[in-house]
Amino acid sequence: MKSVTNLPTLLILGGTSEAYVLAENLVGEGFQDDFRILTSLRGSTRSPRIPAGEQRVGGFGGPQGLADFLKGEKVFRVIDATHPFAEQISRHASIACSQTRIPLIHMERPSWKPQSRDRWVFHVDLQSAAQWLTRNPSRVFLTSGHRGLEVFRICHGSFFLIRTVEPARLPEPFPPAENLIARGPFSLEQEIELMRSHSISILVSKNSGGQASHPKLLAARELEMTVLMVQRPDLPEGRRAEGVEQVIDWLRS
Repeated sequence: MKSVTNLPTLLILGGTSEAYVLAENLVGEGFQDDFRILTSLRGSTRSPRIPAGEQRVGGFGGPQGLADFLKGEKVFRVIDATHPFAEQISRHASIACSQTRIPLIHMERPSWKPQSRDRWVFHVDLQSAAQWLTRNPSRVFLTSGHRGLEVFRICHGSFFLIRTVEPARLPEPFPPAENLIARGPFSLEQEIELMRSHSISILVSKNSGGQASHPKLLAARELEMTVLMVQRPDLPEGRRAEGVEQVIDWLRS
């Protein structure tokens, strides 16, 4: 086994369940004998899951800061396994890897697609969804995270059940709201019970894809509920992978 200090570094831009699975698989298959497996976490939650291998927490200081980090840590490949809506770090990774000529792959979850019984209304962003709610006051289950809540200040007449991993900081004034602090995954039965117990009539969700939070959409379908679905931002051009196996194949190539 090579000395760790002489090993090149694989950088995983993480924070998603797929990133944790990837790191676990790489460590489990012994890749750390050939290179350091370093996962970078944004640090937006106080008690994040700890990935296998090595970890760092915090930003890089923009594209140039990331480029400097890649060179300083002898990074030979970068895997962007961030959230589909973390468009800034994806852009920065694309710029930094282009500048340093380090291969980059985006691990992209397949997006959710509406089925025949679904009642989805698509929106380009949260602000568009908030505008829709100003015309249709409702009891809303807001599952888009703790960022961007200020756009819903205009939704007079609505009630919000806001589910977040960390306590949400609600701007003032804000419509009547309850902040439910919980970490998934949640079962279909749990989601149905939660929506029924709070008399929810509208679900607001980002199209994050994946299986972990899909039950809320199944619950909305079962309850014949309207879903305000926020579409994904466009990712930078580059190589794509839809799962851990494709990424590992890329590393072996």
